[in-house]
Amino acid sequence: MGSLKIKPHAVLLPYPAQGFHITFVNTEFNHRRLLQSNGLNFVKAVIDFRFETVPDGLPSSDKDATQDIWALSDSVQKNCPIPFRELLRKLNSSPELPPVSCIISDGLMSFAIEAAHEFGIPEVQFWTASAIGLIGFLHFDELIKRGIVPFKDDNFMNDGSLEMPLDWIEGVENIRLKDMPTLIRTTDPKDIMLNFMSNEAQNCLKSSAIIFNTFAELEHPSPLSLLEKHLPPLPVAKSLKSNLWKEDFKCLEWLDKQESQSVLYVNYGSITVMSEDQFQEFAWGLANSKPHFCGLLGLNSTLESVCNGVPMLCWPFFDEQPMNCRYSCTKWGIGMEINHDVKRSEIQRLVEEIMEGEKGKKMKINALEWKKKAESYKNWRIILY
Repeated sequence: MGSLKIKPHAVLLPYPAQGFHITFVNTEFNHRRLLQSNGLNFVKAVIDFRFETVPDGLPSSDKDATQDIWALSDSVQKNCPIPFRELLRKLNSSPELPPVSCIISDGLMSFAIEAAHEFGIPEVQFWTASAIGLIGFLHFDELIKRGIVPFKDDNFMNDGSLEMPLDWIEGVENIRLKDMPTLIRTTDPKDIMLNFMSNEAQNCLKSSAIIFNTFAELEHPSPLSLLEKHLPPLPVAKSLKSNLWKEDFKCLEWLDKQESQSVLYVNYGSITVMSEDQFQEFAWGLANSKPHFCGLLGLNSTLESVCNGVPMLCWPFFDEQPMNCRYSCTKWGIGMEINHDVKRSEIQRLVEEIMEGEKGKKMKINALEWKKKAESYKNWRIILY
């Protein structure tokens, strides 16, 4: 291999929205938000880590630009590929840096795969959603070929079309059309997100490997036939802050004062939008059931719940959430679904059941079993690809 003084050089490319850390090649918009949240010294805090940016076409004046996933995905697709290639060329030509030896990019930044092939560099996709979600996206093309989507008119929400069973998807159990990622719910053949996610999912399969945000017992029985590969022992690094917003710890101070397992944790996603009626019914349902509860807008709530051994009330709004909900309720036994046409009485009933009912007790037992299985993977010595 030549001199051992030449260090491996990894380039990491995340999707420019709130979520997982490793931000080394951020878009300009995301990088500014990271600095605002963590300070200028943040990018200098870790030895051998380098922070670069690529232009993304997002307006610097719009703090909510990453809330519009349609505009964001379209902008990234159009503006990032060429600057990313130029960045790789700059890194490889720098006498102060070792040549780039691998690229790890978010599963929605697949233009990095083509760039990696051009430079002869291995490229790994980091799929931060569920593996079952990826399966859903991989079948967008087949849904289009079968003439199932796009829908012919806007009546599909009420005419029973979404109840269609999809028993032809190998390795996936009890999935209906309504359980597929919500981006299929369009009548426009040129819909940006329908085509974007279909292409991104297919492109994922062209990478050298895919890292999933999951663990084997939870999702291994799937058509992906996920394989396990052991890594050598690695030293534990100091944790880094990953938030793009200022953190407020008052909720944790309040939480520490409550009895164990007495608090309902409300988490419906960073970009979820609900109507005023939905919000009122949801809020009154919580209030009428009279539990202690705290609310948070965050991602990856399914794995958060699994890893902490707590059951869930699932209210899918967007993207692959319906598939996560379906598996949580029917396969993993840790969830109960909230109907989209939400009523406060239904919320109250479900909350009381999950907190004190017999079904809730059984779900808690299941959740604790999943917690035990998840804990064996916390050292990251297993990679699924």
